[in-house]
Amino acid sequence: MATKKEIIDSFESAYEGLSGWEIGRPQREIIDLELADSIHGRVLDVGCGTGENTLYLVKQGYEVIGVDIAVAAIDRARKKALNRGINALFLVHDALNLQQLGLKFDTVIDSGLFHVFSDSARLKYVVSIASVLRSGETLFMMCFSEHEPEGWGPRRITQKEILETFGEHFQIVNIRRAKFETNRSPNGVYAWLTIMTKR
Repeated sequence: MATKKEIIDSFESAYEGLSGWEIGRPQREIIDLELADSIHGRVLDVGCGTGENTLYLVKQGYEVIGVDIAVAAIDRARKKALNRGINALFLVHDALNLQQLGLKFDTVIDSGLFHVFSDSARLKYVVSIASVLRSGETLFMMCFSEHEPEGWGPRRITQKEILETFGEHFQIVNIRRAKFETNRSPNGVYAWLTIMTKR
């Protein structure tokens, strides 16, 4: 099992070049959620990477904070914001200790973070998200699904795992098939988009 430092170092290394999840635009699923008026209030983009989803939502008028544990990712996100003239807030922060932000959110977006965690870290993550999301408000979580063949990328996640991991703190509204866009698969990869509300 990799240590926390080893995991952080692996992400820092990934951002030295072009990581597989860097597509230079927001994920289509996030755009669709915004167009459907599913996102509201103060938004947390957890595991924001280099910030494309955050930057898109800020441009649409939302108050958004993007957090990521990788310094290199946040540096690139801040540079993008500066170059595009977008006033976005990006913080280097551990997703397993979100309560240290001292903030509450109405919407949380996880586009490709949950699936990197170990079994024990998953439970810490759920508690961490629950600590900053207001009761009755929504977490949108997109992760690789077990229908994506093994190869590059993170662990594959089943619907059963999602239900078992989040069920204590969240009411699952819907789990639906989705596509996670990457620069390695022109047609995207199989994913689950889970919509859940904090109990």
